Amino acid sequence: MRVGNRVKLRMQQALNLPSALILSIVLLLASMACNMAFAQESNAVPAESQPQAITLAAEDSWPPFANQFGQGISHRLIQAAFKQSHIEVNSLVVPYSRALMMAEKGAVDGVFNVTRENSTEQRFIFGKTPLFIATASFYQKKQKPILANNKWALPKGTVIGVIKSYEYGDDFPKLVKQQQLNIVTVANQQQLINLLLIGRIDAALMFDLVAKENLKKMGVDDDVIPVFANHSSDIFLAFSKENPQAQTLATQLDAGLSLLKATGQYEKLLLVAD
Repeated sequence: MRVGNRVKLRMQQALNLPSALILSIVLLLASMACNMAFAQESNAVPAESQPQAITLAAEDSWPPFANQFGQGISHRLIQAAFKQSHIEVNSLVVPYSRALMMAEKGAVDGVFNVTRENSTEQRFIFGKTPLFIATASFYQKKQKPILANNKWALPKGTVIGVIKSYEYGDDFPKLVKQQQLNIVTVANQQQLINLLLIGRIDAALMFDLVAKENLKKMGVDDDVIPVFANHSSDIFLAFSKENPQAQTLATQLDAGLSLLKATGQYEKLLLVAD
């Protein structure tokens, strides 16, 4: 038999295959194609549904908002707010001044408990919604009262203790200059209170809830008392300008805080103790 004839015979045999068999082959090929497409879709999970993690620097000595154990009101609020966007929060507990520096350099994505004022707006990215509002006052030793009834009446040369790198309002530099205040800077609340107790400073500038926590812990809440207010601060989670996603994170935090308030969880998180 010639080659040409054999080829024609095979083609005729192929054409004579039962239609059911041909249909089965077509369906098998279609099923394989669908399975491959489904596998590709399953592996390609959209980026927004993948769990995301961020790293934040948290202050170590500002209870009840943030303490040395990585606990406090700020931790709870931030974690709960970002949870709404499926974002995991990892915290590095460090002194406040170091936390600010880490965020500025981009070593972390953000820093806890920053007052939004002119000086900080130049350094960080902020959302629209503060974590909370915190008030700060001048504190005196009960046995050594200050001869003033408001901060602008402080005698010139008054020695005021503050915490390193803390923000005390936009008008604090003006107050220091106008009243010629002598500023003593320390690292933490306990040092500040001790200086006040031994008479090394005339007054200490402290945030009220933080002062209450530390004075009670040290057992001197009857010896050191608030005299008059300094300011109220909108306290934020500040994001690093070195992070290209900073504005997106700020928006997600705002959305999370709004949802917590709408569902009633926000107030509970403010009140629940660690």
